[in-house]
Amino acid sequence: MVMGASGSKLEKALGDQFPEGERYFGLENFGNTCYCNSVLQALYFCVPFRDQLLEHCGQSKPVAEAEENLLTCLSELFSQINSQKKKTGVIAPKRFVQRVKKQNELFRSYMHQDAHEFLNFLLNELVDILEREAKAAKSNSGCETSPGKVVGNGSVSGLANGTHKEAVVTWVHKIFQGILTNETRCLRCETITARDETFLDLSLDIEQNSSITSCLRNFSSTETLNAEDKFFCDKCCSLQEAQKRMKIKSAPRILALHLKRFKYIEQLGRYKKLSYRVVFPLELKLCNTTDDAPGSEAEYSLFAVVVHVGSGPNHGHYVSLVKSHNHWLFFDDENVEIIDESIVQTFFGSTQEYSNNTDHGYILFYESLEQKS
Repeated sequence: MVMGASGSKLEKALGDQFPEGERYFGLENFGNTCYCNSVLQALYFCVPFRDQLLEHCGQSKPVAEAEENLLTCLSELFSQINSQKKKTGVIAPKRFVQRVKKQNELFRSYMHQDAHEFLNFLLNELVDILEREAKAAKSNSGCETSPGKVVGNGSVSGLANGTHKEAVVTWVHKIFQGILTNETRCLRCETITARDETFLDLSLDIEQNSSITSCLRNFSSTETLNAEDKFFCDKCCSLQEAQKRMKIKSAPRILALHLKRFKYIEQLGRYKKLSYRVVFPLELKLCNTTDDAPGSEAEYSLFAVVVHVGSGPNHGHYVSLVKSHNHWLFFDDENVEIIDESIVQTFFGSTQEYSNNTDHGYILFYESLEQKS
């Protein structure tokens, strides 16, 4: 355990406003593991996620190394931070990082990794582990699921990528999963075909000088299917021109939005980072829900931002901004400092392509105000 110099500074800055029982710890970098650290900080300050992990850690028996998995390593790490005697400092997430590298060869090198790919991998891996645990508990006890862990719900796909099998709704689903409905309207007979699919986060195309609201609107804009892209209409029994759009049918408790800042440029034959200015508000109203969606026009509050620092996709650094007990904090690996809320807008992006500011919001985490307990 190393006490970071920024730790004592942070305690002085917060003084008697330091939240009761809260811990603000930096995470050691093991050679380009900032992609992992920045996502971990965002997830640690996602309170429903942290609470479930700590509860899981409390319920689990100590695991032998052979039984160790990403869920046990992550719950141990969160428990370690949560139970520190000191309020601030630095922790080395060595066991967790080793497990990530063991689990997925993509993260084994010391190359610059993608924070969104890591978030995706982590959430899907946790879902798989919880589903396996639920099935094991079910077969051990006849047909009952283990209490408070998982409930079966046949109406929603239990898989993050929208494929179907017997659904198990884990606590990861209850926190991050939303449902999209893909509506296709045949332009000949006007029949609407709707297909639902689940998501744990949404990836949004971005434009220069835009906002999250306009990105979400574009995500749900109507697309015409014609020429080679015609749609097979079951009612007409033939290929027809159609209109297609994607809307949110069920909004998640935690809305994770990934801004597609890395774009493949054909002429260059490589990826390029888009430094576009995209305004993300502290309070967000979802505009692209279906008319009958529960909590239509759901309201959300921003609590974490994973920021990519750097001008290109293959190098750079990740940091995170986190809102905790009405204070905004800046996490940069081992360093943690308090920042003013107005600083958040400096991470929207740049209006010019070549700017000195290369710190841009990449993954945004919003919490539903309605479901906030």
